[in-house]
Amino acid sequence: MTLSNCVNNELKIQSTSKPKIYLAGPELFLPDPISAGRKKKDLCRKYGFEGAFPLDADFDPIDLPKREQGSHISQNNEFLIGSCDLLIANMTPFRGPSMDVGTAFEVGFARALGKPVFGYTNDSGKFTERTIEFLGRIIERNDGRFEDSRGIEIEDFDLVDNLMIDGAVYAASGTWVVVPEESKKDYYSDLSGFEECLVLARKFIEYKV
Repeated sequence: MTLSNCVNNELKIQSTSKPKIYLAGPELFLPDPISAGRKKKDLCRKYGFEGAFPLDADFDPIDLPKREQGSHISQNNEFLIGSCDLLIANMTPFRGPSMDVGTAFEVGFARALGKPVFGYTNDSGKFTERTIEFLGRIIERNDGRFEDSRGIEIEDFDLVDNLMIDGAVYAASGTWVVVPEESKKDYYSDLSGFEECLVLARKFIEYKV
């Protein structure tokens, strides 16, 4: 599948009655990803959207070698993103100070296709703070900037994640990443930020119509 395939598919989808949202995030790795996806799709319907979860693809790669399984899943997810009208990403940090790397790619992919992108996190901290905590040992330069033990500068722009991710969300939808006042107890499953994104997406769609 090529980028042009996704663009062509997007143009066919625009006439559907309910705008379709690609539900990006690390929920695929949770103990019950099907339930996590169902809850998000239920909320999508509440706000007049159709939710598309990565596991919706009618594809079972179990008989393929692992490398080919991964390649097919990647292509199917790209196609699914191309079939959607917008994307909402769960940007909660995943196995480190930053968001799930697969979700980060999907944000960039949707942005490249010209789709509106919204994002939320269940962590109240900033990317710089989490990076410093993760590294443990950092050095403050004379100019006030920070670097790690190898002398590599630590990004500091008062953002939720890497500037390319926050920037993509803002450029694609005109909204900043939704951040809670305090980190959520249900770190990956709390949906209050997701629901706030749905409200923003609804306003965005109505304004564009």
